[in-house]
Amino acid sequence: MSLNETVSAERVHIGFFGRRNAGKSSLVNAVTGQNLAVVSDVLGTTTDPVKKAMELLPIGPVMIIDTPGFDDEGELGALRVGKTREILAKTDVAILVTDARRELFEDEREFADLLKEKKTPYIIVRNKADLLDSIPAKNGNEIWVSAKNGVNINELKEMIGTLAKGKQNTRRIVADLLEPGDVVVLVTPIDAAAPKGRLILPQQQTIRDILDAHCMALVCQDTELTATLNSLAKPPKMVITDSQAFGKVAPLVPHNVPLTSFSILFARYKGDLLTQVKGAAALRKLKAGDRVVIAEGCTHHRQCGDIGTVKLPKLIEKTTGFVPEYTFTSGGEFPEDLSDYKLVIHCGACMLNETEVAHRIGKATSVGVPVVNYGVAIAHMNGILSRSLALFPEALALLEE
Repeated sequence: MSLNETVSAERVHIGFFGRRNAGKSSLVNAVTGQNLAVVSDVLGTTTDPVKKAMELLPIGPVMIIDTPGFDDEGELGALRVGKTREILAKTDVAILVTDARRELFEDEREFADLLKEKKTPYIIVRNKADLLDSIPAKNGNEIWVSAKNGVNINELKEMIGTLAKGKQNTRRIVADLLEPGDVVVLVTPIDAAAPKGRLILPQQQTIRDILDAHCMALVCQDTELTATLNSLAKPPKMVITDSQAFGKVAPLVPHNVPLTSFSILFARYKGDLLTQVKGAAALRKLKAGDRVVIAEGCTHHRQCGDIGTVKLPKLIEKTTGFVPEYTFTSGGEFPEDLSDYKLVIHCGACMLNETEVAHRIGKATSVGVPVVNYGVAIAHMNGILSRSLALFPEALALLEE
């Protein structure tokens, strides 16, 4: 990926769904103007989701996703349909592709009802309109197109653009808490789990947001934090730390300097900070035998000191005095049924888009399972969550109730 390329999680995700041979892949190629997907008359040619990050006018940076037919059959077909539902969880705008020569089948109507239930903006695209005697005019969220000869493709792109505008994240990571000229100290430990030769994505994005606010980002490791603070003529506006270093960093930062973490900032930016602050209380209510999900949004190589599978469980066990039953997930994996769990602990979700984060939080809270992310959980277990929320009065007030 180019250093200047918009990351996947910040792109509007546009998913193309439908039955086999409805012309999804042809439509993807027509909308993008590229041969992204294999086109064939053979049913089920698209066997796995095909993803392509690109710039699509008039929308901007998008992630285009072509999915297998949701009417696929057999054991392998069931797996493909499962992948399609997994893609739906991260879809910002859904395109339901059907054949213009017929009415919607029952499974297509059911899929449209599911989109309504999930409140996912969607368009019903009646493809192969070139085979009709005449092409009907657009009707609400329905449009008749021909991927083969390009009829109404530009109109469809305009419809997608209109829906996509409402799905772009306009929140800031930290810039809204700063004034031009402020100095922010960022603590980024470099250990065995750190990627070689680069910073992790939340650190990169936070630095960029600070620079966009015309402020100064001063980056150091926890071992150089005291020297860094002493080198400043006046205290920084705030200190932002990797949550793994909370225990080391907190005693070094003067109490008159606000202290928070990348994960807490991303809980506000990507998800629901208030829900996750509520979820932190569940950590001290865990009992022996309780089941806990620890979920990561990416699929990095696990190191011996991995935060999700090693450091976080050790801290939980130190806090609770026992070993809960853990389920570890990564990437697109996430339990379908959470009703038997007592807590979900999620990473900062820098690799997931806002829609998927909301889906995961909603899936948990709908069955009464608390959710907390790494940074909020670690601050709570280190006894410094109140201090870490000082920048966010509403969250702090909730904690103090």
